[in-house]
Amino acid sequence: LSMVECETIAFSAVISACARASEWEKALQLVDLIVRSEVESNTILFNAAISGCEKAAKWEKAMKLLGVMLQRNVEWGTITFNAAVSACKKSSEWETALRLLTVMALGKVEPDMITLTAAISA
Repeated sequence: LSMVECETIAFSAVISACARASEWEKALQLVDLIVRSEVESNTILFNAAISGCEKAAKWEKAMKLLGVMLQRNVEWGTITFNAAVSACKKSSEWETALRLLTVMALGKVEPDMITLTAAISA
């Protein structure tokens, strides 16, 4: 592994730990630091941060992270959208959840049962 890959893995692990500990604000601060630095960001790193937003029902923050992923050309995946749609569900943002399903279709990202169940429940 290169030094850049090791840094990305380490940051992803710290962001995941913050998300599990309901420290979503710290996770977002770390993502902000990474975005402003030379550290390579990847899908796993952003998925961890969006999952933290989902746990805290911070759907607006999850949407902002999706935007950052788009700006940085970081690939979206089903897991990314599962967390984002679930954040919408926890905030009763059903319109945003449905828009995310449209974004998934346009981006050729396949929803799974988790995505669809969260969208329906929103």
